[in-house]
Amino acid sequence: MPQYTPPVRDTRFVLEHVVGLDRHADVEGFANATPDTVDAVLEEGGRFVAEVLFPLNQIGDLHGCTRADDGSVTAPPGFKDAYRQFVESGWGTLSAPEAFGGQGMPHVVSTAFQEYMISANMAFAMYPGLAHGAIAALVVKGSPEQQAKYLPRMVSGEWGGTMNLTEPQCGTDLGLIRTRAEPQADGSYSITGTKIFISAGEHDLTDNIIHLVLAKTPGAPDSSKGISLFVVPKVMVEDDGSLGARNAVTCGSIEHKMGIHGNSTCVMNYDGATGWLVGEEMKGLAAMFIMMNAARLGVGLQGLAVAETAYQNAVHYARDRRQGRALTGPVEPNEKADTLFVHPDVRRMLMEAKAWTEGLRALCLWGALQVDLEHKAGTEDERQIAADLIGLLTPVIKGVGTDKGYEIATTAQQVYGGHGYIREWGMEQYVRDARIAQIYEGTNGVQAMDLVGRKLAQNGGRAVQALFRIVTGEIVAAKGDAATADYATRLERALNELQAATMWFMANGMKDPNNVGAGATAYMHLMGLVATGLMWLRMVVAATALKTTGEGDVAFLDAKLVTARFFAERILPDAGALRRKIEGGAGSIMALPEEMFLAA
Repeated sequence: MPQYTPPVRDTRFVLEHVVGLDRHADVEGFANATPDTVDAVLEEGGRFVAEVLFPLNQIGDLHGCTRADDGSVTAPPGFKDAYRQFVESGWGTLSAPEAFGGQGMPHVVSTAFQEYMISANMAFAMYPGLAHGAIAALVVKGSPEQQAKYLPRMVSGEWGGTMNLTEPQCGTDLGLIRTRAEPQADGSYSITGTKIFISAGEHDLTDNIIHLVLAKTPGAPDSSKGISLFVVPKVMVEDDGSLGARNAVTCGSIEHKMGIHGNSTCVMNYDGATGWLVGEEMKGLAAMFIMMNAARLGVGLQGLAVAETAYQNAVHYARDRRQGRALTGPVEPNEKADTLFVHPDVRRMLMEAKAWTEGLRALCLWGALQVDLEHKAGTEDERQIAADLIGLLTPVIKGVGTDKGYEIATTAQQVYGGHGYIREWGMEQYVRDARIAQIYEGTNGVQAMDLVGRKLAQNGGRAVQALFRIVTGEIVAAKGDAATADYATRLERALNELQAATMWFMANGMKDPNNVGAGATAYMHLMGLVATGLMWLRMVVAATALKTTGEGDVAFLDAKLVTARFFAERILPDAGALRRKIEGGAGSIMALPEEMFLAA
């Protein structure tokens, strides 16, 4: 049976020494994040997910969701009671605005809790996770009346929320949507159409679900410029806040999926459902990106979270399983075999997982800090830099985080050998669950194209230059200390590769746009390598300083330094290969005629 322990000590280390919560005490909301409060969130939140949500993970996978003839959907056994406890404990309100009943804590603190929740039960975590995306859009684009009517109960968790974007004929290209919104005399709209792949589209965890739906009004351009956003409640909400009649929106079916069986992924039918415009007509794309950017960061976190729990289980298995002898001779002569931990290749797999999960945890939390600073930092310059950084890194966190998450899940499964392929050990579920994160909220190829096609050149390259300045400055500082100079020098080489690849795009992208498309994924991973490398540099500097002053757990700090050395010696060198792939251009990719792809 699988097991999971929230990595509280590592999270605390990152929040203190990479994110630097104490350095932002003057930022709105950070005063609530005292060390004692944050410790309570990590400890109690970790205990909640480990004791309440994790035991339901395999149950949700086995039972899935069920749909009745009337279109209602029942979540897996135990989910409804667990959700009740989640709401009563206030875990979903951590970073929500106080004006709507939230606790107003920094987004970075709630992100730490969300990692634990996803690790414990990814399918369950998606129910409140989807609501948070809808809440974010309504906070920014909703009218005061819409905010007052929907947000307090969405923030509390009494009501759920969804994002309804995809249709059978369109996923990424939302300009192709066919859902129509006909204006009515009372100011509402009649929404008609079909949406697919709607996570948490229908369920019995809440009394109401507030759908945010993309549709086109009469006469709107037949492109993405004609998209509008509408709020469509599952159950109509009366003026006094009570629930009224059922709206004309139903679940037509539940998708039969590879993984995340515990979450209801629905086909949603809108048959003249009543909805209201959110924001301005034909300005739905901007509102959609508020939801999408929040969701993409959340999906990157899913990659990390599934990787963490898969990695933990692989470590436990490797410590218990005895197979063969160490290459240098028996480590435990009195046993018939040594444990898997004596084998260098098993250690390689575990070290790669450890180095990436700890590095990605730091990157996800640092990214969450930029979300806080973008909205609440004290000066316009600070807000602008944070907005630039998180805009640039959102596709990186989503794309690299989920690619590495899936890779680590399969690597952890590999450690188990044949047992990893058997359901009872739980590893095959992590592989199946992790796979979707590379696909939804914009496939990772789309993330890579967003990065190189839009984010790099935006505002004259201001964001990427800001990242380069930060990395360069911290490298220079670390090279001045003999204890950290070697790591800094190795990161500098990787940064040089990223800068050279960026210049190559500038020189060759205009000649042939396919050069950019052909190198996009490699570039995304190269930037992810450097960004994660920066996080490891900060951890090296912090661990070295703490050891020098005699603070902290020496074994923990030594483990940090060894893992950083592994990242520097075994992972950062990939930067050179990624650059050479980029500079290979589009020639061989685009040369082969379509008919020759099947040469049988």
